[in-house]
Amino acid sequence: MSARPIAVVGASAAGLAAAEALRRSGWHGPLTLIGEEDQLPYDRPPLSKQLLHGTWEPDRLLLRTRDQLDPLGLDLRLGTRATGLDAATRTLTLDGGAGVPPLAQDRERGRLECAGVIVATGVTARTLPGADGLAGVHTLRTLDDALALRAGLADPARRLVIVGNGVLGCEAAAVARELGHDVTLVGRDPVPMAAAVGTEVGELLAEEHRARGVRLVTGAVAGFTAAEDGAPARVGGVRLADGSLLPADVVLLAIGSAPAVDWLDDPALDTSDGLRCDAYCAAAPGIYAAGDVARWDHPLHGRPLRFEHRMNATEQGMAAARNLLAELAAEGAHDPGDTPPERRPFAPVPYFWSDQYALKIQAYGLTAGADRVETTVLDRDERRTVALYGRGDSAVGVLAAGVPPRQIRALRAVVATPVPWDEARERVAAATAAS
Repeated sequence: MSARPIAVVGASAAGLAAAEALRRSGWHGPLTLIGEEDQLPYDRPPLSKQLLHGTWEPDRLLLRTRDQLDPLGLDLRLGTRATGLDAATRTLTLDGGAGVPPLAQDRERGRLECAGVIVATGVTARTLPGADGLAGVHTLRTLDDALALRAGLADPARRLVIVGNGVLGCEAAAVARELGHDVTLVGRDPVPMAAAVGTEVGELLAEEHRARGVRLVTGAVAGFTAAEDGAPARVGGVRLADGSLLPADVVLLAIGSAPAVDWLDDPALDTSDGLRCDAYCAAAPGIYAAGDVARWDHPLHGRPLRFEHRMNATEQGMAAARNLLAELAAEGAHDPGDTPPERRPFAPVPYFWSDQYALKIQAYGLTAGADRVETTVLDRDERRTVALYGRGDSAVGVLAAGVPPRQIRALRAVVATPVPWDEARERVAAATAAS
C-alpha cells in the first residue's frame, strides 16, 4: 500500500466533501487538505445572503469546527497555495501556509509527492480595469470579501452600484435594499439573470426588484471616478460606455468568475473553462477534480459541463473521492477490503437555488443555454412561476419560484433524465395543477 498521501487542493465544500468521503470509503493513509484561505472550510452561499445581511456571523458559516475535523486525521494546510502539479508523477508544488498538526514545520513549503490528487480550487471573482487599489470597490467570493462589503454598507443609506445582474448581483441587490440602501443594478443584458433562467423569468425578477426600489440600468462599464472629498483612492462613481455617470459610495463587481486553474501549468491537463475531466471526474491518471473548477463529461447530457452550484460541489467531491480510490485499488496503492470498488460515472441532476427578498427560486437540470423555454406564471403579483427548458426535442431543465416543496420534488423527477418535450409539459402541468 502507498505511503504517499492523497492531496485535496481546495478546502471549501467540494474539498471537504472529498476528504470526508475518502475516509468513509476506507482510505487510512496520509490525507492532506490544502486551502489558500486561512479559514477552516466554510459555506459560500450565505456570503451574499445571511452574512451580508448581518443576520449571521462568520462562525455560522463553518462547515466543520476544528474538533469535528480532528477525527479525519488531516494534514491540514491553511493559507497555502498550490502553485504547480506534475500530472505524470502526481507531485504538487506548494507555497507558504501555516501547518496544523500533524504537519511538521519543515514540510510547509516545497513539493508533495502524492498517491492521488483531487483538485477542488473553485473559481476566482472577475474584476475590471481600474478597480484594483480603489477603496469602496468590492468583489464577493470569499469570507473576507463579504465582511469588507458588509463593513462598507454599515452606514445607513449608502449608494450602492452593483455591476452585473446575474444571480450574485441580484441577491446582493435584494439584501442591500432590505438594509435600506440606494441600489443601482447594472447589466449588459437588460433582463436580470436572463442567461441563467431565460427572459420571461428574468422579467418577473426585474418587476420584483423595481417594486422594491432597485434601479435597473443597461450598459457596459467604462471606468470609475474618484470621490470628490479629498480621497482620490476612494470610488465616487461608475462611468458607463454611453458617458453617463452613476454616483456611488460602494461598488460591487458581480461580473462572473473564472475557474481557478492558473496554477495548473502541466500541458497534459486541459484547463480550458475549468479542469477538463472524463465522466468519472478524472483529468489524468490519479488526478481528479470536483466542484466549480471541474468540467466533466455528463453521461446523460452528452457534453462537458461545469456547474458553480453548492449541491454539485458536495456531490462531485464525494464522487471524485470514490473513483480515485477505485483507481488506486486497481493500481495496488489502496486496500479496498473484501469488496473492490468500481469507478462510476458522475451523473447528477443539477440543482441551484436563489433567495431574493421573500422569493425562493429553485431549478433542476440545465436552464442555461436552452433553445426553448416555456414559462407559466401562476401568480404574477406573488411572482409564482414555473418554467420548462428544452434542447432539441428534450426537456432538460425546470425552474420554480414561490412553489411549495412537495411540488418542487415532483418537478425534479421531470428532468432527472432528459424526456420528450411534450411529455415533460404534461408532467409539469400535473405537478403544478394545485398551485
